[in-house]
Amino acid sequence: MTEDQLIGLLTQNIIYVLGAVFIIVVILKGIKIVPQSEKYVVERFGRLHAVLGPGINFIVPFLDVVRHRISVLERQLPNATQDAITRDNVLVQIDTSVFYRILEPEKTVYRIRDVDAAIATTVAGIVRAEIGKMDLDEVQSNRAQLISQIQASVEDAVDNWGIEVTRAEILDVNLDQATREAMLQQLNAERARRAQVTEAEGRKRAVELHADAELYAAEQSAKARRIQAEAEAYATGVVAKAIQDNGIEAAQYQVALKQVEALNALGNGAGKQTIVLPANAIEAFGDAFKLLKGGK
Repeated sequence: MTEDQLIGLLTQNIIYVLGAVFIIVVILKGIKIVPQSEKYVVERFGRLHAVLGPGINFIVPFLDVVRHRISVLERQLPNATQDAITRDNVLVQIDTSVFYRILEPEKTVYRIRDVDAAIATTVAGIVRAEIGKMDLDEVQSNRAQLISQIQASVEDAVDNWGIEVTRAEILDVNLDQATREAMLQQLNAERARRAQVTEAEGRKRAVELHADAELYAAEQSAKARRIQAEAEAYATGVVAKAIQDNGIEAAQYQVALKQVEALNALGNGAGKQTIVLPANAIEAFGDAFKLLKGGK
């Protein structure tokens, strides 16, 4: 093989190798593998052409260029502190934290330069505006409502930037020393007032229970008297019925019964075993014994 043929063959091989390398480069430049946590913004001749999502994507080599690689993971802004004045003219310091993520990278990269600074400034303004609508007590007690209002306002403000605000938090509400001392005095006074109210309610309850007990005792006593009266009325009715059915004998029998009961009571009394009675009384008792004997 001559020298010219050798040079020609070498040149041909070099051309083949360069062609293969070019093809490999074209393939590598035309295939883009995007991670799950990112999106690629592709430009063609300096203008937005496409947004590549996760997975394998194909572009035109040398014409299309991946200009921005944007993470779609949730981000947290650095904790920020801003001063605000409540509706009742109290100066407070609000510590806030905001979480967001980018949904539409083409809006984020072409409409805002520093997205973190822009969101932080927007949050500061919205927090001051919302705090100015509320009294200090409302800020302390309605923190969840305040957070919801701030998040909704921030979402509306950053909608044109292709951003979603996932969470907004108020970490702390700080007051100056004079306001803290005034609130502490107010808190102590409120505690004392509640203690007095509780004590007064206790005394009132005790009086009510005592009155209820007396009323219950009176009701039970009245019930007992009513039952006793009903029993006496029933006994009287029985006696009246017996007199009506048996005539004078039943009346004499009842009188004799009472006389014997009275005699027994006198005889059983302490120091009264010897009893002196008139003769006519003895005759009356004799009649009573006869009636009792006859009744039996």
